[in-house]
Parts: sequence; structure tokens; C-alpha cells
Amino acid sequence: MRRRRRCHDDAARGAPRRGRRAAARRHAPGSRARATLAGEAVLRGQGARAGRAERHFGAETLDGLATHGFLTVAELRRLEQAQAFLWKVRFGLHALTGRREDRLLFDYQIRLAQSFGYQDASYTLAVEQFMQRYYRTVMDVSLLNELLLQLFREAILSESEPPRPLNARFQVRNGSLEAVSEDVFQRSPSALLELFALLQQNEGLHGVRASTMRAVAKSLWLIDEEFRQNPRHHRLFLEILRSPVGVTHELRRMNTYGVLGRYIPAFGRVVGRMQYDLFHAYTVDAHTLFVVSNLRRFAIPRYDHELPEASRVMQQLPKSEIAYLAALFHDIAKGRGGDHSELGAVEAEAFCLEQGLSQYDARLVAWLVRNHLELSITSQKQDIGDPQVINAFARKVGDGTHLDYLYVLTCADVRATNPKLWNSWKASLFRDFYQRVKRALRRGLESPIDAEHLVRETQDAARRLLLERGVAERDIAGAWARFSAGYFLQHSPEEVAWHARLLADRDAASDEPLVALDPRSVRGTTAALIFARPRRHGFARTTAALDQLGLNIVDARITPTGDGFSLELYHLLEDDGAPITDADRLTEIEQALWRSLQGPADAPFAVSRRAPRQARMFITPTQIAISVDERNRRSVLELTAGDRPGLLCDVGKVLMEERVELQAAKIMTVGERAEDVFHLTDFDNCPLTPQAAERLRDHLVQALDERQAALREPHPAFGAAR
Repeated sequence: MRRRRRCHDDAARGAPRRGRRAAARRHAPGSRARATLAGEAVLRGQGARAGRAERHFGAETLDGLATHGFLTVAELRRLEQAQAFLWKVRFGLHALTGRREDRLLFDYQIRLAQSFGYQDASYTLAVEQFMQRYYRTVMDVSLLNELLLQLFREAILSESEPPRPLNARFQVRNGSLEAVSEDVFQRSPSALLELFALLQQNEGLHGVRASTMRAVAKSLWLIDEEFRQNPRHHRLFLEILRSPVGVTHELRRMNTYGVLGRYIPAFGRVVGRMQYDLFHAYTVDAHTLFVVSNLRRFAIPRYDHELPEASRVMQQLPKSEIAYLAALFHDIAKGRGGDHSELGAVEAEAFCLEQGLSQYDARLVAWLVRNHLELSITSQKQDIGDPQVINAFARKVGDGTHLDYLYVLTCADVRATNPKLWNSWKASLFRDFYQRVKRALRRGLESPIDAEHLVRETQDAARRLLLERGVAERDIAGAWARFSAGYFLQHSPEEVAWHARLLADRDAASDEPLVALDPRSVRGTTAALIFARPRRHGFARTTAALDQLGLNIVDARITPTGDGFSLELYHLLEDDGAPITDADRLTEIEQALWRSLQGPADAPFAVSRRAPRQARMFITPTQIAISVDERNRRSVLELTAGDRPGLLCDVGKVLMEERVELQAAKIMTVGERAEDVFHLTDFDNCPLTPQAAERLRDHLVQALDERQAALREPHPAFGAAR
């Protein structure tokens, strides 16, 4: 069968631009949220290479490339196998949809895996096995593309410069690194790692010569257990991690060439591994290297403006390689069953000791891997204004060094999980929690922070801000007299000062509600404040109005005042996690809040926005746990349910019907799941009784499950759209 350039162009013409960018980056095919046939885009690039070969060398087919020496027989076979697999996937898409479809969308992946005969295993779904083969195929074709491009460059461009020796094993030829002979790696296996260290040390190098790339591929078998136990190789690997430049770039190159997965076999097992959910947007290996990339950005001063606190901490760490090693291992046990953090910690400690790290450093890396989710989960699900939460976390980390490493790893990890997951709110949340725990550690674990200390700190800082704005002490005292100490624990000094200014300007005798927006709050969000008399279904009506506008409510706090009012504070972002900056958009939000306040008490309200198509593919059972926080005299409701528009509104309706007061809501979305925490009391400001908690749980489960069932549509008929 003849494989002409035209065939490749036709095969990939439907690949969208996003897929072509992903293919060019080589590692972005690990991006799965809207997986495209990136492999076809790569084949299109292969066709373009063939076009150049035809013009310059008369090679009209892939066989011709082999004849002219651009592809070896083994490489031609790999390319043919990859082409056959990708065309099989493409044909499957066409048969599934009844039309031309070149996007491997989330919706189609399960059906294709089934049609190709994949079956669920103990710890991996059929769709995950299928997609792992897909991503590995794309990576293989991408590597062949890079090889061909380098070969054409060498053949077409003038090569007048004589080679410049670097050492006994490598030389520089026309700006690219080249092994001095094809058997260099057989004679000196350590050169398989030295190659990447030299690329870091010689920043003027453009890349690797094609002959050397081939020699690496042929020599991967040399990276065996004996190779991994060699102290010289340990030093070379750590030298790569400790380099001031090129850490991420060379780790990615090592992954592309297959070296990283051979040197760390556990990493090789997660190359191309995906998780079929809406939370993890990348394959495990792509995500891992993005985490390393984020850590590197924190370490480079020119990126300080992105996350100033994380950059400051990272640049002061005594050993940056500790953070990189924790990043490499934090998800390395995904897909094995069990707790991947615990399993990965065992792998990490053994590897670090094998590489010659001290026992302290090895245990620190293992601790980071074991606890890499703790700071994120605690700050998003618990009340970080609660001194007990702060003190308990300070005891968990034990010292400032562990906290520093954990903070930068957490920011890098969450930022690399999903482009929609990271936002200014999370950056603010993690920073604030880190700083509070840091202060607790400075005081000493034997002198824990108490509530009075935190209240006094907040009031002193807020008072300074207010006095600078010209607010009188009398007005400050009058505004604060409305609130209990708990209010000052829940809000930052900037928020307390903003609220006090608004209340100081308001007629104390007025019964009219107050609505205000802070477009650039200290939390990195737009803060929406409502100060009004309590109203029926107030929380449900407000969240419905905001949800209907397509806004993302990331936090809500409701504080009753001593004079019969309620201060409600909502932190908002756009649905994609971006800050709200448009003036017309802010006006629209303020008007919607006024309408929710001024409408008749019995007026119907609901959210008519539809859930995203991908989210409707998942069924998340509603799970509710209600516990009592005796010290703070409140109940804590933890809710896991399918994320959808109107969820908070439905929760608010049930709370009102069950005569339950909402004090605060911490909103956390994990892909297709909502994992929210609500702080509740009864109308007497006491925790719920066991009977009331049971009624609330049953009512919520029934209401949310019925609502989700009503909103779910049958899975779209794949052949219906023409």
C-alpha cells in the first residue's frame, strides 16, 4: 500500500488548532479534558516532512523515506503501526457518530474502548487502558517527527562548521549535541544521562543530532538495575535536578526519549496514564512534569509576579531538588489501587536513599509525597480562621521547613492539575493558611495561637486601615459592636475594614438593605456584600441569582448581627475561574442582587442554566455527613454530590424548610463533583440535635437526587447529529 503525503494531510486536516499545538509541544497530548486526535495532527506534520523530502530528495512515500535513509526499517514499522492505530481510532469515531468526527471527545472514549475490546481491570478502567495506548502512540509519533525534522535540517542546511569537542564522548556540530560515535552509549552507558546534563550546561545548543537520538533509542536497554545502582549515575541524575537552568526542559526530553521511565521504572508505568474524570486534565506524566515546571517558575525571579509568596518561599529553600523529587513521585503510584500517597512515599524514600541523599532528605521527600494533598484539602474544607485548625496543622507539619516545601508543592500541584482549577481565590486561600500556620510555628507548638490573639490581630490591622481612610474611632466602635468575636476570626483585616466603612456611612436607624461589591478583594475575587434583615430563603435566592449569571461562588459567610440584621459575604469568580473585571458585568451582578432582595417573599426562583454536557455523563451519588463541632457550638455538614447549576440554591431551600441557619459555606469543585462544607446551627444558635440532623440529611439526599435525575438527559445518541 502506497503512503503518499496527500494521505497524511487528508487524515489530519480535521485536527483542530488546539490539537496541533499540543502535538508540537509533545507533552500536551496528555491534556485530556477535550482530547483531540493529536496523533493525526502529528501525522499531518509527518506528511509535511514527507513533502519536503519529495521536493529535495524525490521521496514520494514513507517507504521512499526509508529508501533514502531517513527512516530505518524499525522506525518505518513503528510509524506504520502508529498510523494504523490512529486511523482505526478515526474510523471508529466516524462509525460511532455517523459523520466525519476527528475529535476524540470525552463522550466517545468509553464507547471506543468497548468497541476495541478493552475491559475494566482491578485498578484501571477499560477507557483508561485505551487512552494510555493512544497517548503513548502520539508520543512515539512525535518523537519520530522530531527525528525526521532534525534529519532534514542536517541534510538540507549547510554543514560547513567542523565539530567542536566537548569531551571524549560528545561534540557540538552545527549547534547540536552529537555523540562522537554510534557506540558511545555501549562503551559508556553513563552517557545516557550525561547527554542531558551537557544540554543544561551548554545553553547555546539547539538540540540533539538525529544520529544521537537514534543511538539513545537503541541503547535504552542498557538502563537496567545495575545501571540504576551505579553511584556515578546517581550523581548525574541529581546534577540534572540541581542545575540552575533547563531542569524542566531536560526532564521532558528524558521522558520523550524514554530515559526517565527507564531510570525510574515506576514513572515509566504512569507515562500516558489518564484518569477518567473531569478533575485531572492531563495524563499523570504530563501533570507531573507540569508540577516540576511550576516549581521551576517559582525559583526564577522573573516570574515572581505570578505567585509572589510561593516564589519568595521557593527561592529561599535550602535544597530545591527536594521539591523536584517530591513532584516526580507525588502521583507515581496512581493506578495501583490503595492510597497513592502512601505507596508513592515508600517508592520516593527508597529511590532517594538509593541516589545517595541523606536519611533526613529522603524522609522529607517521602513526607511531602505522603502529605501532598493535606494543605489543599485542609484550607478548602476547614475553617482556616479557627485557631484549633491552625494549631493542629502546625503540629502536623512540625517545623517551618516542612511547611515551606509543602506550600510550594501544593501550589505547583493544584496549578498543574487542571487549567480551570487554579484561580486567584485558591492562591489567596493557600497563602493565607500558610502564613497563619507559619505564625503558629514561630510562636512554638508549646504556645498555640488562641482566639483572642487572632481577634486582636485582625482588629488592630483593620483599625489602622480605617484610620488611614479617615474613619473615626467612634464609628469603628459602633460598627464592630454589632458583631461577635467569631466574625473577626472569619474575615481578613481588609474585609473587616471594608465592612466597617460601609456601615459607618449608613444611617444607623435605616432598615433598608445594603448591597456592595469589591471588584478586587484581598482574596483575589469579587466580593459581594448584602447587609439586610434575614429573609425567607435568603441564601437560596442569592445563590440562584448569582448562579443564573454563570458565576462561580467559591465562598459564602453569613454573620447575624446583634441588632437583627445579617451580613452575607460571597466571593465570586467567573465560571472559568477568571476574575470579574468588566464594569458592565459588575453592574449586572449588583442589579441581580437587588432584584433578589426586592422581589416578593413568595416569588418562585430557580436556576435554569444547564449543566455542561461532560458533567451530565457522570452519576455522583449524594453523600452527606453531619458532625458536631462542640467547641464552636455548630454542626458541620459535608456534602458530596454531582456539581451542577443550582446546587447551592437547592441546598439553601432545604435548610430553610428544615429551620436550619447557615453560618458559612466552603465551596470546592473536584471535576464533576461538588465537595462542599456548611457550618450550621438551629434557630437558637445551637448545634443540630441528632434527630434534626437525620431529618436534614434525608431531606437533602432526596431533594438533590430528585433534582439531579430530573436534569439528566439520556446519553446523546451518537449517530443523531448530522
